[in-house]
Amino acid sequence: MRRGDDVADLVETARGDGPGKARAVARLISLVERDSPALREVAQALVPHAGSAHVVGLTGSPGVGKSTSTSALVSALRAAGRTVGVLAVDPSSPFSGGALLGDRIRMSDHATDPGVMIRSMASRGHLGGLAGAAPQALRVLDAAGCEVVLVETVGVGQSEVEIAGLADTSLVLLAPGMGDGIQAAKAGILEIGDVFCINKADRDGATTTRRELRGMLSLTERPDGAWKPPIALTVATEGEGIDELLGHIDDHRAHLESSGEGRRRRLARARREIEAIALGQVSRRFGHLSGDARLDGLAADVLGGSTDPYSAADVVLDQI
Repeated sequence: MRRGDDVADLVETARGDGPGKARAVARLISLVERDSPALREVAQALVPHAGSAHVVGLTGSPGVGKSTSTSALVSALRAAGRTVGVLAVDPSSPFSGGALLGDRIRMSDHATDPGVMIRSMASRGHLGGLAGAAPQALRVLDAAGCEVVLVETVGVGQSEVEIAGLADTSLVLLAPGMGDGIQAAKAGILEIGDVFCINKADRDGATTTRRELRGMLSLTERPDGAWKPPIALTVATEGEGIDELLGHIDDHRAHLESSGEGRRRRLARARREIEAIALGQVSRRFGHLSGDARLDGLAADVLGGSTDPYSAADVVLDQI
């Protein structure tokens, strides 16, 4: 950590309303992204303050208008007086490893709004349209007082179902004339979508796309009392239909709270996060053995037939 990055001070500043709030949030997320040695301290400091934000994941194929829809939702949420966090996950630069698109470009209308916290994160090769550090980054925005956190995924097609494991509400965007009906069925998006949005609804084919989507959703088996995903039509560039879309998102949040589904999802999310951290630690420790003569010896034993690979793996696990 650089001087002045005392974790307790950063968290206190991030939770306040002073001029240093945005910088403190940015510094905390940076500590998370680069897997700082202070990461454990950051996680411990955030625990008492996180857990109340409504996390909304926006996913869909490239070109459906995720960035524009995100910006339009931010405007609607701010008009309703709610504080908003935005986590925009971008493809990684092949040169620097950083995000190819910046938050100032995609969210310039909200960059100076103190009620909006925006962060672009690079996927850094992580599959599923998210960044590996996304769960902890969400916790930072949550602890900073964001009532709603919007997570916009990269736009990588069939891998985007991962957002369902991170968000309370998964918003799937489609557009007419892009073959999204077929893509939705291929990607398993019908199963993960809580709210569907057909953006660019001023184009020909919007009503046809909605009808086809309704038909496919009707074939999906759901238990009695389960949430039935609504379909909104929007023209995000003009702000049309955004209030209706936000209403569907709020209705889903109410359903999560009343049915207990919200707690179930958050428990599953916490379980996956614990598993990912534990596996990451095992992977790092195993990496330290990559040049160890003991590992070479075990490999020779397997090759020579004096032991099997499972028994050798047990020895390695005992050593890490």
